[in-house]
Amino acid sequence: MTVSDERLQEAINTLKESGVRITPQRHAVLEYLLHSTIHPTADDIYKALESKFPNMSVATVYNNLRVLRETGLVRELTYGDSSSRYDYNSSEHYHIICETCGKIVDFHYPTLDEVESLAEKMTGFNVTHHRMEIYGKCENCQHATTAKQ
Repeated sequence: MTVSDERLQEAINTLKESGVRITPQRHAVLEYLLHSTIHPTADDIYKALESKFPNMSVATVYNNLRVLRETGLVRELTYGDSSSRYDYNSSEHYHIICETCGKIVDFHYPTLDEVESLAEKMTGFNVTHHRMEIYGKCENCQHATTAKQ
């Protein structure tokens, strides 16, 4: 069994333990997210799976994403643009986002637990989590800009 097969089986077990039914569409959405590195939108997922599930609607994809988010298997990423993106990567990580094309790449760095503790001490808040985003221009967009000049 490969690592991705093990991760898929663990995710399916989590869903079953939460009382969630594993439909073929839900399984496909979960598997797509597990193998995706592009932080897809619901529409991206729908387009990728529509040939396999011609009767599946975009609403079905959204409903499955909601269930996966509620069970903690995926994160919904909102960055102020028009569409939420979804991330299966459950390890603690940050994102670097291209300001030109919107590409999102995982960026692994030690967590900022010290900053959370300091924020609690200074403000009296009970910090539950944080999110750090880094913005710039990806290599493809840098090359495209250079090629135009």
